[in-house]
Amino acid sequence: MHGDDQGPGPLAAMGTVGHGDLDPRVHARRWFTLATLCLSLLIIVMDNTILNVAIPSLVDELGATNSQLQWIVDGYTLVFAGLLLTTGSLGDRFGRKLALRIGIVVFAIGSVLSALSGSPSQLIATRSLMGVGGALIMPSTLSILTNVFRDPRERGRAIAIWAGFSGLGVALGPVIGGFLLNHFSWSSVFWVNLPVGAIALIAGWFFVPETKDPSAPRLDPIGALLSIVGLGSVLFAIIEGPSKGWTSLEVTVSAAVGIIGLLAFVAWERHTDHPMLDMSFFANPRFTAANVAVTLTFFAMFGSLFLMTQYWQFVHGFTPLEAGVHLVPYAMTMMITAPLSARLVERLGTKRVVTIGLSTISLAMLVLSTIHADSSYLRVIANMCVMAVGMGLTMAPATESVMGSLPREKAGVGSAVNDTTRQMGGALGVAVIGSLVASVYAAGIDDVAERFGLAGAQLARVRGSLGAALKEAVTFGADGPALADSANRAFVDGLSQGLRVGAVVVMMAAFVAHRFLPALGRDHVRGVAAPSVTSLDDATAADGPAHASDTTAPVAGS
Repeated sequence: MHGDDQGPGPLAAMGTVGHGDLDPRVHARRWFTLATLCLSLLIIVMDNTILNVAIPSLVDELGATNSQLQWIVDGYTLVFAGLLLTTGSLGDRFGRKLALRIGIVVFAIGSVLSALSGSPSQLIATRSLMGVGGALIMPSTLSILTNVFRDPRERGRAIAIWAGFSGLGVALGPVIGGFLLNHFSWSSVFWVNLPVGAIALIAGWFFVPETKDPSAPRLDPIGALLSIVGLGSVLFAIIEGPSKGWTSLEVTVSAAVGIIGLLAFVAWERHTDHPMLDMSFFANPRFTAANVAVTLTFFAMFGSLFLMTQYWQFVHGFTPLEAGVHLVPYAMTMMITAPLSARLVERLGTKRVVTIGLSTISLAMLVLSTIHADSSYLRVIANMCVMAVGMGLTMAPATESVMGSLPREKAGVGSAVNDTTRQMGGALGVAVIGSLVASVYAAGIDDVAERFGLAGAQLARVRGSLGAALKEAVTFGADGPALADSANRAFVDGLSQGLRVGAVVVMMAAFVAHRFLPALGRDHVRGVAAPSVTSLDDATAADGPAHASDTTAPVAGS
């Protein structure tokens, strides 16, 4: 990583590459800064995947119902995604390092309270508090990174490493969670956040500089309120749709409130003279197309992982630890591919790499949709690894396109937009694909209900989930294996349909990327393109970054 540190060179003197007005001490320790930011990111990603393997323990020890389990997971997501635009804007104004440090502390407090929870309701509340911390951490990491790495080529590589750590968190979460649950209680999955958070907090004091928007516009409380109401209501409808029904009063009212709130947010931001999010950013095709690519990539990733976790644990009978270990090749492939994507962008350009990545994801999902209940591990994981290659090729270049197309002083809210699209895409993937799988599975159970004498409450339980069907099968004596086999096949039929829908959606994203993303090849990443960009309009015309100067304080303890 240090091979690029060879002085500013002639182009840097022209102001197109190098670190410009960045303090030399900040520039010299930028890779240590990146390591600290990646560790901070790891806390968030790892926590979510750890919690997934703890769900059976929460049922046994806290007596959590299916609805409560859903909100233990989704309460965090709802608060996290709803606050991202607001916390990103606050970081731009008051300091991104300050936001990062407060976020880590809030996340740690929420982890302690979650570990000490004595009921599902308490755990839902404390997980929501962790969502507040996560909303402060996530946009801060990417916006600080963007301000520390001024050379477009180095920034692309740094973002690729940052994205790779998301893959590492996906891999570590289930393995660490499974290990902890084999030796300790469910609360251990929250206690583990404390040492990681402490290390990130201490390292941040020394290696992370303070950055903020030097223009410091007035706060936009109306915009903040509208964004929270709009995003939160839409996400609530997405989360509740599969369980309550997409046409239920609660879901339709929530969706309507969310859409009206977001439309009002857009109207207000276009009207006010101090917007939290400058809507003209979306006029830049590089910014908008990249966000679409990120959204639909996470649609595919979250939706497929949601299904495949159940496939391994229910259909193949893996324990949580075994499921986590068996998913390691998938996550490690993503972690390795993401940093390599920056080098490919330098040779092929953003448009080609993102389009190839999305097309690879789509093809892998189509092939994966042909698996059966008795398909071998090698066949399934090989297809998942191909999918991971596509995700690694897509996420980092698309994220760099988002961040590189914005003025540097707006990096916080720009990062928040990128993070919001990730969360909304992921929630949509789980909700839409999950709903489709549930309906196909229920129809499959109805087809065999008469054969096994299923009726009434027992039929409702078996139709409800594959896990419940496998529990009921134990009580069926000699017919139990046949019922379990029928339930497994019904689930895999639904899984196949869900993966095909995901493949079509991602192929649509590939078309958007190919049509609207600029090439941004070798010349751009070397800093040759757009040597005099000073505004967003100039950036759009040049397909280059529109980074204005920013305030970057070198003091370690600032």
